[in-house]
Amino acid sequence: MTAYESEHRFRTAGDGTIVDLTAVARGAVAESGITTGQLTVIVPGSTAGITTIEFEPGLLEDLPRFFERIVPSRATYAHDATWGDGNGFSHLRAALVGPSLGVPVSKGELVLGTWQQIVFLEFDNRARNRRVHISVIGA
Repeated sequence: MTAYESEHRFRTAGDGTIVDLTAVARGAVAESGITTGQLTVIVPGSTAGITTIEFEPGLLEDLPRFFERIVPSRATYAHDATWGDGNGFSHLRAALVGPSLGVPVSKGELVLGTWQQIVFLEFDNRARNRRVHISVIGA
């Protein structure tokens, strides 16, 4: 079994930033030389998430509106009363999505649908320097 790790760093503009990580993930698989295995992408932190969507303009607009409807940024949250940072909504949105994603690797390629991309979702209420950790294990 072989293991490979890499890290990708970037800056976000705050809540609503969506970053397509598919090319970065494919690059990690190619660099790893692994043909059969598992890729994992994780964002360390509690106010961002990793998922898959079709990375197209309509969904890039729809997704932030969806999160605003289900976890409104202007609602009252106990976290905000405790810490005074106003990002209670960010933590809840991140908890819904989760911090990581696993994708199988087969024949040296990620097993993704035609219109499926791996994306980072920023939920924090301010611009952030972010990093994602990528690991690939297999043979």
